[in-house]
Amino acid sequence: MDKITTLSQFLSLGGSQFHVYEMGRRVQHIDANTFEKIEALNLPYPSPLQGHAQFALVFWDETQAHFIWFLKLPLDEQGLLSPAPRTQFIKMIIEALGNSPTQTLTEAQQEKLANHPFSFKPSPEKLAIFNALVRQQLHQPPSKQYQNAYDYLAEKKQHSQWENVGLQGIADICVRNKNKAHLQLLQHGLSQSPSEVQVAICQCLEHLTFDASLANLLLNQIINKENDHNIYRFRALASYPDLAKEAIMHWHQKNQLTPELLITIAARNWTTLQDPQLQILYLDALAEHEQALFNQLFIELVAIPTLRPLLLAQLRNPKRSIQLTQAIGGLFKATKL
Repeated sequence: MDKITTLSQFLSLGGSQFHVYEMGRRVQHIDANTFEKIEALNLPYPSPLQGHAQFALVFWDETQAHFIWFLKLPLDEQGLLSPAPRTQFIKMIIEALGNSPTQTLTEAQQEKLANHPFSFKPSPEKLAIFNALVRQQLHQPPSKQYQNAYDYLAEKKQHSQWENVGLQGIADICVRNKNKAHLQLLQHGLSQSPSEVQVAICQCLEHLTFDASLANLLLNQIINKENDHNIYRFRALASYPDLAKEAIMHWHQKNQLTPELLITIAARNWTTLQDPQLQILYLDALAEHEQALFNQLFIELVAIPTLRPLLLAQLRNPKRSIQLTQAIGGLFKATKL
């Protein structure tokens, strides 16, 4: 028992198969090899959020009964899983599930772990897309809401009936976007459906990769439609950093890089900041706002492994603006960077 040091070991020794999903920034599948390196503390967590790794473990045994744990574990300064909390959780689940990790996991045993200090509840949007992705990966049928959403987007029901369309059904359609019929439904939905349905589609698409025609439709809407829903369209471009950059440049030229947009870039569209031009533009725009916002978003972004060396290099850029220099000075006063 003392040799069990990772969740992967515990589940494997218990005879369980499992999948891992990132649940913090974007709902994404984490392959087994990557998760093994993360658990071995050989790889930083790829998408940290507020100093934590947020992920889901979906596991099952020979009975094919499926269980889900939503876990939120703290990270250290290098973005690695903090050993002490991880060890505490593993010890806790071993105690809750009995002396043998090979026993069959029952519903009663799951209930013992339902309210542990490392659990969290994802937002409804993330839960919907997570459920749709898991069903698809496990070759299970879509939810009961799927057909109703399909019929609505296919205009077999009136637009005014959008309140009867469940978010889970829309998520089921979105994860099947590589199918031509589903892609056409989404294209039509983003063009013709009421704004509430368009927002729901975007909330699902922000976690997925999808056809370029759909991405270009979203960008065209951002450029040509000035309304509150553009923030959702922009989030939906998370898998298209080049198109997201065009949207950012559009807002920059119109002097519309608001705090909400800057927060959205940090939360969902952070991959755009791998572009050197956009790094400077973003930091300059951020420096125009309150110091607290600059500090908060810079610290959040510099924790992302792919961005950390790039942003730290910008701190040493001798050509930065006076305003950015002042903001960086305020950052150093408030932090240990």
